[in-house]
Amino acid sequence: MDSSSSTQEQFVTEVTENYETTCWGCGLRVLLPSCASAFKCGWCGAITDQNKKKPNLKCIRWRVVRDRCFVSVVLVFMFFVIFGGVWAVYPVVFSVSILCGVFHSIITAILSVATISFFSFAAFRCAGTPPNILWGSYPTVGKSDLENYTYCHYCSKPKSPRAHHCRSCRKCVLDMDHHCPFIGNCVGAANHRSFIAFLISAVLSTIYVSIMSVYSGLRTWPPLKYSLGHINGVSSSELAWRIMNEIVVAFMRSALLLSSRGLILAYLFIASVSLQIGLSVLLWQQLSYIYQGKTYLSHLSSQADSEEEKKDCQNLVTFFSLQYFVTRFLPTFRVTRKKHIK
Repeated sequence: MDSSSSTQEQFVTEVTENYETTCWGCGLRVLLPSCASAFKCGWCGAITDQNKKKPNLKCIRWRVVRDRCFVSVVLVFMFFVIFGGVWAVYPVVFSVSILCGVFHSIITAILSVATISFFSFAAFRCAGTPPNILWGSYPTVGKSDLENYTYCHYCSKPKSPRAHHCRSCRKCVLDMDHHCPFIGNCVGAANHRSFIAFLISAVLSTIYVSIMSVYSGLRTWPPLKYSLGHINGVSSSELAWRIMNEIVVAFMRSALLLSSRGLILAYLFIASVSLQIGLSVLLWQQLSYIYQGKTYLSHLSSQADSEEEKKDCQNLVTFFSLQYFVTRFLPTFRVTRKKHIK
């Protein structure tokens, strides 16, 4: 009897010890109704996960080096497209007329400045930091101040519900969409609009580069223009074959004759079309997520959930902050009510 009673008392003490724990948010001792590893504090609302192991805080240097290399390559490519396109295209454009050259020079300046500026804003601006709040002691933390907050073991501070920790940037990012190595930065609440604006300007720039490279190529390679002008009355398959044949022959002719302008025009056309396809797909994906009112990470986390997001064009208007911009220039009508004096 003594052995059974002692084991029973030991079991009761072990269970009671497992029931008691401390909340990281307010410091209060919490009594758990079960041996759950994750719990939510009833006072401050902070979520604690006891099974989550403390991660290794060693810095991964290769990710920083990778991001910097990608950013350098993107900047060099953009400047090469700008200056190479000006060198290859504008002698042809100005040969048409001075007015045509000035018009295309203005378009090139606008697209170049917009693309580089938005890329710089997205790459070198802080992606968004979570709000700083008081935590750790009961007198300073009010009731429900840390509602649905979790503890970030990397940053050793609270993480808001809409924040995620990025191991490449080594910090928590508010409304994090994804980490883009081509800008060397996360896409978050502070630079998401700049990233979308960069995609839009980059797509418009690639469309413009592809059109101007084809136009300049047709004027640089007269045999190609002459051959394409005498293709009436042929079938569609034969037409496609003759067009591809003429393009390949013209490209090989320019390569054999060491025409640097022709090689650059061909490269600009191939690079702009390929980038145009990839950036258009990425832009459409980003706009679809904004239309659904969520980010890429929230889309991944909500795939298993049954809750439906509110899909509305108002999400796009709110994201681009167009509410004040639209209502600012619309006329306002004030209705004055006359008071009848008896």
